[in-house]
Amino acid sequence: MAFESLTDKLQNVFKSLRSKGRLTEEDVKTALKEVKMALLEADVSFKVVKQFVKSVEERAVGTDVLNGLNPGQMVVKIVNEEMVALMGSETTEIVMQPGKSITVIMMCGLQGAGKTTTTAKIAGKLKLKGKKSLLVACDVYRPAAIKQLQINGEKQQVDVFSMGENHKPVDIAKAALEHAEKNGHNVVILDTAGRLHIDEEMMAELAEIKENVTVHQTLLVVDAMTGQDAVNVARDFDEKVGIDGVILSKMDGDSRGGAALSVKAVTGKPILYIGMGEKLSDLEQFYPDRMANRILGMGDVLTLIEKAQQNLDIDEEKERDMAERMKKGKFDFEDYLESMKQMRNMGGLSSILGMMGMGKQLGDIESAVDEKQMARMEAIVLSMTPQERRDPKLLNPSRKGRIAAGAGVDIAVVNRFIKQFEQSQKMMKQLPGMMGGKKGRGLFGGMGGMKFPF
Repeated sequence: MAFESLTDKLQNVFKSLRSKGRLTEEDVKTALKEVKMALLEADVSFKVVKQFVKSVEERAVGTDVLNGLNPGQMVVKIVNEEMVALMGSETTEIVMQPGKSITVIMMCGLQGAGKTTTTAKIAGKLKLKGKKSLLVACDVYRPAAIKQLQINGEKQQVDVFSMGENHKPVDIAKAALEHAEKNGHNVVILDTAGRLHIDEEMMAELAEIKENVTVHQTLLVVDAMTGQDAVNVARDFDEKVGIDGVILSKMDGDSRGGAALSVKAVTGKPILYIGMGEKLSDLEQFYPDRMANRILGMGDVLTLIEKAQQNLDIDEEKERDMAERMKKGKFDFEDYLESMKQMRNMGGLSSILGMMGMGKQLGDIESAVDEKQMARMEAIVLSMTPQERRDPKLLNPSRKGRIAAGAGVDIAVVNRFIKQFEQSQKMMKQLPGMMGGKKGRGLFGGMGGMKFPF
């Protein structure tokens, strides 16, 4: 996950600061040297790091901070505020044209950045806001690009406009706009061609589209895993074509995160969204303050709640029933499967715990949460009959043997899992305050699986 190494290093620095009753100016400068090294290792632009550290130091060595009751906490607060300012302070939305006017969005980026998939993701986001989008296949060079857009459009239940590979992109864009006007679309999203690297031909093609079609928003998709290269790409596109915002893809990968911390400071253009996975729903609004909290290991509960509300398809009556049964310790293996499904929709338990700021308490989240073990437990439950899931008392030795064979595990694993499940039922009965209620909807009320022993 992006920023994992940076988060660990910063938390170690802050732990050292908090352990001191009072701070000297030298303490702050020593800590900031470590912060500087951590940011540089995360592939943040050197100029950005230099200015960032300077801004923090100017505020942190003030008398009010050094003589305060909690100077270590004050320094962390300053770092947080400066990091938010670095990434743009305010959340930026795609600007829509007023009334019935059609908003034209042009997507651009290098090949392999995830531009076509991101195009469909944005259409899905806008659909949730009541917009009727038309995806336009302007990439006539990459093999299967048009087909990919059509498949993604179908998955998102969004219309796709294509004229094949034998027309100029600018002509396709103009024809798509006419089609949108006739068919009631209020958003047109142009999926333009990418290249392996920036070249004049690419830039000329994008400029030609903008000269012939009124483009209201030009959004650049960059691969977060390329670090500073992503920032350089953003700067080049802005200088030669002009962009209004950036979308960072592959933020769920093993990227060091430098692009997120550098792109606004270097280009002056805001980050609108971040791609957090390959699924078409894995696109998050970029909130500078929430991202700063994640980087500093403070969690991101607001995003967690929003993901829960968007992804959990449990209805209120079913949820109340589940919460009530959990309070009484009467939940069954069907509830377990439902909880596993909901956790997967939210990125898995590791992602959930990370957004709750629990990574440091658990040590290394990835090792603390054994995803393979969770998959084995799910296989055990799926090997049960519906009757056995609803009534675990039916699980006699012969049934357990059949389940073990079906899940491909030893019967001892099945016995241990069932025993843990029974213990979990008893524990849940003792903790009624953790479950249910409308405020818990989609978080604890709908995710009893978080309480199960895995």
